[in-house]
Amino acid sequence: MNKKEGLRLDASLVWKVFGIAFFVYLFFGFMLLPCLNTLTSIFTTRDPTTGAVDPLAVIRFFFAGKMPTFVLNSLKLAVCLVITVNIVGVSIVLLTEYFDIKGAKILRLGYMTTLIYSGVALVTGYLFLYDSDGILTSWLAKIFPDMNKNWFTGFNAVLFTMTFACTSNHALFFRNAIRAIDYNTVEAARNMGAKPFQVLFKVVFPTLIPTLFSLTVMTFITGLCAMSAPTLLGYDSINPEIVRLAGSSVADESFPQARAALLSIILAIFTIGLLTVLSSYERKGHYLSVSKTKAKLQKQKISNPVANVLAHIYAYVLFIIYMTPVVMIVLFAFQNYPSLRSKSLDMNGWTLINFFGAQDYEFMTNRGKYRTRPGAISGLFANADTVGGIRLSFVLSALAAALACVIVVVAVNYIFKNKGKKRSTALEYSLLFPWLLPTILICYSYRTYFNSSDVWYVFGQNLYMRENVRFLIVMAYTVVKLPFALRMVKAAFYAIDEELEEAARNLGASQLVTFLRVKLPIVLPSVLAVFALNFNALFTEYDMSATFQSSYGKSYAMVIQNMCHDEGRDGYNVNASGRRCASTVFIMLISGLILYLVYGVGARDLGERLERRAKRKKRWQRLTNKLHLSAKKATLQEQ
Repeated sequence: MNKKEGLRLDASLVWKVFGIAFFVYLFFGFMLLPCLNTLTSIFTTRDPTTGAVDPLAVIRFFFAGKMPTFVLNSLKLAVCLVITVNIVGVSIVLLTEYFDIKGAKILRLGYMTTLIYSGVALVTGYLFLYDSDGILTSWLAKIFPDMNKNWFTGFNAVLFTMTFACTSNHALFFRNAIRAIDYNTVEAARNMGAKPFQVLFKVVFPTLIPTLFSLTVMTFITGLCAMSAPTLLGYDSINPEIVRLAGSSVADESFPQARAALLSIILAIFTIGLLTVLSSYERKGHYLSVSKTKAKLQKQKISNPVANVLAHIYAYVLFIIYMTPVVMIVLFAFQNYPSLRSKSLDMNGWTLINFFGAQDYEFMTNRGKYRTRPGAISGLFANADTVGGIRLSFVLSALAAALACVIVVVAVNYIFKNKGKKRSTALEYSLLFPWLLPTILICYSYRTYFNSSDVWYVFGQNLYMRENVRFLIVMAYTVVKLPFALRMVKAAFYAIDEELEEAARNLGASQLVTFLRVKLPIVLPSVLAVFALNFNALFTEYDMSATFQSSYGKSYAMVIQNMCHDEGRDGYNVNASGRRCASTVFIMLISGLILYLVYGVGARDLGERLERRAKRKKRWQRLTNKLHLSAKKATLQEQ
């Protein structure tokens, strides 16, 4: 071995040791230890009178207090969501992909609007319509003066909102599953005399059971761990109670931190159990075989005229429900303050003030005098709170999404280099560990574990204090997104031909050079797609933001949530409704652009990209030729 090869091996060994040490530190410090601290805190509570440790105090308090109510409410919501989301989700896919419905392309766009705005933005959008002073509620109150204007609260409001918010998974995954059905099986059943709905239930649905089962489990977990809708719509469930208890103290109530920890562990038990059931079901392989020559699915016509009319009516009623919040929010985002305040569209009130600039606000005081606050009516990008929230969420989300991609790319490269070895299996399962736990448990564990100067793992720094909370948010964002990034990037690594790596080695390239110049360019489009999707999800994330909320960690989602609180009182916080509409439009634009880059541009193969590039080049040449000819003609005319 020559000196150069020895140095190369030493450098490789140093990087490998550093990588292993960093991952072990990350796993134990930011995954395992905080969650173990949460678990042990349940059994280390002290009796307030004697000061002695009472391991069963929280358990007794759980059964004696209101905590079972929060668990039962979350279970009730999860069970009902499984029913309503599957009914609506399956029907929107069948109406646009399986049955021949007029205007299916337009309907599909309406049904997929939840992909570009979700979470707190979607809930506040529904509130803008259906709240006690919402647009539709105000309009209905004029028609029915005796109606209850506070109808959109509690369980029914949460179930209605989340039913339409959670069908985005069906719009993506169930749609792909139904498009992959072999039409030969459908045609064979029709030739044997089966009616359209018999074919649907006896031939089509059995092939979709694995996808439906996965969507059902994920919907159940989503309902169980719901946060933004119950918080904003006033429904007592587990996650909002955990956040409330996390901010409480012993002086306010008994065992607040331990009770929050117990609720978090209950969520974790449900989540682990459901994911275990899902994994065991998937391992059984409930799939039907298809013919060797697969035929593309053709849309089925509904032969019964009554059923056909009812299907069209149902399709367009759903379309109206999906599109009404979007259309109203977009329209009112360009209305002036008086129109927003009166919840009425004014054709002469179009303005950009909700986005840019500021106006003076004149109001009457309690003493009957008029006062003016200069610039009180401010737009989205002219308001300090919203600009600060956008800037903070943008930076934190970008850092977390990038860090998750870097960690996963390096880890997956190591896993593929050490296939079949125990250390690679251990690494993979460690990265999937956050998937076993609810997001709220991870965030609550961070908040309690790192809110101290005695944590030796971070050198005695209180990570929940002042600006340090931003680092804590980035770490929480990163850890939560590691499992998704691992699944996506690992799939991309399967596309790498091992012969390319072997050829690079034969040419004398080191492992680092091979990784940077051969492997990374191949998987880079998938990595960028993962980064974009993670950033998209984190930019308007609410659950973690609510747990870490402070004056130094107020994210964009929390700004949106608090935007309409005390609106206009004493001339402050004016035009919050306008900024909220503008914020939702801004989020839809950002999310839509990212989805286009990922599923539009990013989904094209190399041949399609080259073809489009050639077309753009030809168009540019034709344009330059026309400009050149017109310039020549102008010169000749002047002469």
